[in-house]
Amino acid sequence: MTSTSAVQIVPVETKKQLRKFINFSIDLYKDNPYYVPELAMDTKSSLTTNPALRFCQCQPFLAYKDGKVAGRVVALINPRANEAWKTKDVRFSWIDFIEDYDVCKALLDTVVAWGKERGMEHLEGPIGFIDYDREGCLVEGYDKMSTMSLAYSYPYYAQFFDRYGLVKNADWVEYRITIPEETDRFTRMAEVVTKRYGLRLNIFKNNRELRDKGAKDIFKLFNTCYAKLYGWSQLDDAQVQKLIDDYIPFVDVNMLPTIYDKDNNLVGCAIMIPSLAKAIQKARGRLFPFGWWHLVKALKLKYDDTIEFLLVGVSPDYRGKGLNALMVSSVFPYVKKKGFKYCETNANLESNNSIQALWKSFDHELVKRRRAYIKDI
Repeated sequence: MTSTSAVQIVPVETKKQLRKFINFSIDLYKDNPYYVPELAMDTKSSLTTNPALRFCQCQPFLAYKDGKVAGRVVALINPRANEAWKTKDVRFSWIDFIEDYDVCKALLDTVVAWGKERGMEHLEGPIGFIDYDREGCLVEGYDKMSTMSLAYSYPYYAQFFDRYGLVKNADWVEYRITIPEETDRFTRMAEVVTKRYGLRLNIFKNNRELRDKGAKDIFKLFNTCYAKLYGWSQLDDAQVQKLIDDYIPFVDVNMLPTIYDKDNNLVGCAIMIPSLAKAIQKARGRLFPFGWWHLVKALKLKYDDTIEFLLVGVSPDYRGKGLNALMVSSVFPYVKKKGFKYCETNANLESNNSIQALWKSFDHELVKRRRAYIKDI
C-alpha cells in the first residue's frame, strides 16, 4: 500500500478487491444518463483470463480516501506494441476517480512508479491491452450517449490530466450518421466497383458459417488494415479466438458484409450491430440475474433506432476504390427496413483520412472526441 496526500493506493490481488474495482465505475456514474458501463464479465475477463496476459504485464490498483474507494486504474505494459512502435511506454487504462485531483495524481503516480521500475520511459493512456479495448478520455460530447464499446468520462478527467502534465498524443472522433432514405447511388457505384475489380460481395448464411469460414480471415484483415494506426499491436491466434468466441455468436450476419477478390481473398469487411447502450444501462453492466434479458430484447425483439458501426477494414491494395459503397449498399437498405434511423460510428483516429472520407458521403455530425495522452517519466 502507498499513500499520497491522504490517498491510499492498494494493488488489486483478491476476488473481493476485483469486485470493488469493477463496481466502482458503475457506482461513480449511477446518476449519469450518458454513461454506458462495460459489462462486468468483460472487465473481469480482461484482467484475469485475457490471452494478452501471456505477454503483457498488468497490475490493477484501487485508491482509497477517507476509508472509501475513490478511484481505480490499471497499469500495463504491452511489449509487442512497444517493440512495434520503438518506444517504452507504460499504459494506464480502466481509470476512474472522484472529482479530487489528489486521487487522480496518486493513481497516475502509482502507474509511473510501476512503469519506471520496469524500465519504461513514457506514461501513455488511457489505452488498453489492444485496440479493441476501451481507449481515450472524452474531451468533447459530454451530453451525448456513450456506446457499448467506448468509455464515458466526466469533464474533470481531462482537466486533471492536463494539470498532471499529460499532453495530447492522439485524438479519436465519433460521428452520428443519418441513414439515407435512398441508397440507389451506392448501389450504382457498387455495380461499377464490382465489375471493374472483379469483386464479390458476400453475406454469410448464419453465425456458424461466419465462425467456421470467415471470422479468422476477418481479424487477419484487420491486423493488416490497422497495422500502422496509433497504438495497434498485432493479434495472435489466441487473441483472435477469444474475440470470435465472445462476439461472433451475437452478430447479425446481414450487418456484416464481406468482400472477396477474384482469387477469393478477403479484401473488405464491415461490422455493425444494433445499439446495446440503453440495454447495458438498464442491466447496470451485469448479465445476471436479469440483465441478459435487456440485451436479448435489444438484439432480437425491440430495436433502438441506432446501429453502431464497430469496425470497417479494406485491404491496402483496394483503398480509395469504392469498396465502402459496396458494403453500405448491402447493409443500409436492410437496417432501414428494420426501422433504424441512425448510425453511430466507433472512435476513428482524426488522422485516418480514409475513414474520415467515408462519412462525408452521408448526413453526419461530429458528436464526440476522445484523447490519448502521453508524458515523459
